[in-house]
This record gives sequence, structure tokens and C-alpha cells, in this order.
Amino acid sequence: MNKLFTIAKNTFIEILRQPIYAVIIVIALLSFFISPSLTMYTMSDDNKLLREIGLSTLFLTSLFIAIFSASGAVADEIENKTITTVLSKPIQRPIFIIAKFFGVAAAVMLAHYICTIALLMAIRHGVLETVNDTHDRTVLACAGFILAASILLSAFFNYVYDWKFSSTALVLTGIFATFSIVFLAVIDRNWKFNPAENGINLVDIYGSILLLFAAIIIIALAVALSARFNIVVTLSVCLGIFFLGLVSDFAFGRFAETHWWARIGKYIVPNLQIFWISDAIYEGSEIPLKYIAITASYALCYTIAILSLAIAVFQRRQIG
Repeated sequence: MNKLFTIAKNTFIEILRQPIYAVIIVIALLSFFISPSLTMYTMSDDNKLLREIGLSTLFLTSLFIAIFSASGAVADEIENKTITTVLSKPIQRPIFIIAKFFGVAAAVMLAHYICTIALLMAIRHGVLETVNDTHDRTVLACAGFILAASILLSAFFNYVYDWKFSSTALVLTGIFATFSIVFLAVIDRNWKFNPAENGINLVDIYGSILLLFAAIIIIALAVALSARFNIVVTLSVCLGIFFLGLVSDFAFGRFAETHWWARIGKYIVPNLQIFWISDAIYEGSEIPLKYIAITASYALCYTIAILSLAIAVFQRRQIG
């Protein structure tokens, strides 16, 4: 367990220090910031569109971070020959693969958590649908506090302790975002203690959890592919499976009863549509905990199967 934790921790730190990791998160946060303005010109319920666009941004952010981070988790180690040093120690190959998966998953969870809080804050602020609507100043104040505190403290730690600015800022953002969302959960837009009117919908939280399950599947797939192929092939295959998973019912489900290839595709390609709750948002439906448990079991079984295949493939991989 100590070896597994050490490799996972190093993988987590390496991903946090990658420029693409911070760039994707910053772009996502900017998208959440401007989303209330982009969704104010619809002919229907603007806030439902805001929630759907926010969840779409969260989905793409987590999946792209998962693909870019996990695709090089093993392939980079092989290309740089650093894996020979690691495996020369008394470290089993299955431990190495599992540790890489946990390290990437931790980095994706941190990004997903930060973006989820940004999404909840954007939904809490809402769309200014009429001229009488006013900005939610509690949300704006919390967003300003998170930004200022993260930047100032990161600059301080970078100057005094030589900590890397970007990774420190992201970790501090997650910490201050937690305090802010707890504050918003009990304080309304008029700066009064009113938990009943906090504007946080449980369906949006469930939607975020479901999207995290989809990202974990992609992480396992990317780690498995990077154990055998280079980064370009891993990225291409992951993107292809991602797009196929979004149209799984259309591409395979309707032909499954009559065509053998559709039945195979239906079970091999992960069905990412089950993690998307757009219909529930527009219909105003509730998401039962039973559905969360079923999708979690699906994601767990698929992840275990992919990681088992990755371990089997990596056992026969020639290193060095």
C-alpha cells in the first residue's frame, strides 16, 4: 500500500503541474462565469438552459482532463525510460497500473470538484431574465474571495517556499471554494441566514456525480491504452470511444436485436448516455438514489474490467 500511495501521489502532483491541466480548468471557470449572460436570450426557461450548458461544460472539462492526463500516465514513463527505474524496485506491475489510475483519478476529481462548485454558484446566481432582476452579490463576493485569496496565497507560497504557483493555486481554489459553497448553502442573496432559499438543487449535484462516473471510465480506458500504445493512439482511441459512447443507443442499441456487431458494440463501448440528465432537467424530474447506485455499479464494473485488461496487457509489455 505504501508503494501504491507513493506512485499515486507522484502522478497526482505531476498532473497538477502540467500546463494543460490548469488551462482547461481556467477555460471552464470562465465559461461558468459568462454562462448566465449567454443563456438570457432564449424563448423558454433560461435557467434550465443555464443548467444544461453548465453540465455540458463540466462533462467536457472532466473528460478532456481525464484523456489528456491519463493518456500519458504510462506512455510518458515508457518513452522517457523512467519506468525501468521504477520497475527495477520491488514493485509489481499491477501495483504500478493501479497507482497510476488512482493518481490520475485524484487529479480529475479535484478539477471536477472545483468546476462543480463553480457550476452551483452560476446556477445560484441565475439568469437576469428581466430588467428588475439583480445580481446575486453573495455569489459575486464569494467568487471574488476565492480568486483573490488563491492568487495572493499562491504568490506568497511561491515567493517564500518556491512552491509551483499553478498547482498551489488550484489546491487553494478547491479549499476556498468549499468554504464558499458552505457559506452560500445557508446565506441567501440578501445576506440573511436562510438555508431554505439557498438556490442549490440536489439534481445538479447528482448530475455532477454521474458525470464523474463517466470520467472515471475514460480514465481507466486511457490508462489501459497508454500501457500498450503511444500518446497519439491513446488520445485518438479515447476520443473515438467517447463520441461513440455518447450515441451508443443510436449506433448500437437500435440494431442490437437484429445484428451481432451491434450487440457486441453495445456491451464493449461504454454507454455514456446513462450519465447525462438533460431530460430530467427539462422535465423537472427527480433522480432517485437507486439510479445513482445502478450507474455507480455500472461504472465500477466497467472500470475494473478495463484495469484488469490493462494489467494483463502490461504484464507482457517489454520494457527497456
